[in-house]
Amino acid sequence: MSDLSKRGGGGFARCLVVLGLLSSVLGFTGCAGYRLGTGTEPKFTKLFVAPVTTEALIPQARELVTTQLREAFLKDGRVTLTASPAEAEAVLRISLTGYDRSVAVSRQDDTGLARRFDVSLRAHATLTDQRTQQALFDQRPLTAKRGVFTDSGLVPAEYQALSLLAEQLANEAVHAVLDTW
Repeated sequence: MSDLSKRGGGGFARCLVVLGLLSSVLGFTGCAGYRLGTGTEPKFTKLFVAPVTTEALIPQARELVTTQLREAFLKDGRVTLTASPAEAEAVLRISLTGYDRSVAVSRQDDTGLARRFDVSLRAHATLTDQRTQQALFDQRPLTAKRGVFTDSGLVPAEYQALSLLAEQLANEAVHAVLDTW
């Protein structure tokens, strides 16, 4: 009886070893195809970012957003920026459509005075394939939101927040243009 238990126990151990090796092999082959990043290749390699236009009355916003857009695409590195639309395979045009401010928190001692505002910068983006002259997307809405505290005054706080809104809008534009749509 002890011989049978030894043989049966050895077969079970071998079976566990084989199952362990098989699961390890399957596990490692599943990780072999993994790649970092979004996993998508853009449909173009050269992009022209047109100067931002504006329908909203926001001083200095066009230049700030244009600069942040170009920096965001440079940091991403998946496409090369060109100096003119003639050199590009695609053109991105962004128009600022609005800027809103709403009271988020009132002061405790005077509810007529706001302590914090929520500001949002809205835009529409159009991406055109220069090779076919077809829009890859048209008038896609982009929005950047931020809280602004008025401890140092509303005007300085909004001025400081505008660069952060521009950066956030630029990052949203990069995702809209280069990620899967």
